[in-house]
Amino acid sequence: MRSGIVALTNMCMIYDDKGNVLIEEKVGRNYKGLIFPGGHLERGEPIVDSVIREIKEETGLTISDLQICGVKDWIQKDGSRYIVFLYKTNSFSGEIKSSSEGEVFWIPLDELKKKADFWHLDKMLEVFCKDEFSEVFFDATDEDYDVIIK
Repeated sequence: MRSGIVALTNMCMIYDDKGNVLIEEKVGRNYKGLIFPGGHLERGEPIVDSVIREIKEETGLTISDLQICGVKDWIQKDGSRYIVFLYKTNSFSGEIKSSSEGEVFWIPLDELKKKADFWHLDKMLEVFCKDEFSEVFFDATDEDYDVIIK
């Protein structure tokens, strides 16, 4: 596919020096569960700026020193592609506050790994916790799609 419909989104794992990560209990039309905050890029918006904006909107925190750690992407049933740029940072300021997207709270990373039941969060945690860039990919047009980490 050289061109086509692509949705560009982002997600960020914010962590502290005590082994905690900031998680969001998302509530939405088609999803519900624990996930890292993030969202869609606006038209003409740089990717990093979109991450900073989304985190501010959903958590109240101002983040900096972002490290890109991977992408999650898949082909949807209609043939379009959905790409999530995965970032992490431990540079943040402000006080957390929840939004209409869901409640945000700190949780120990080890505890989150035991609860990683939202759509491939377990696989995404592998990417977030690696030191090298990785990709989580699957083909949602295939009924038996396999999640691949590269």
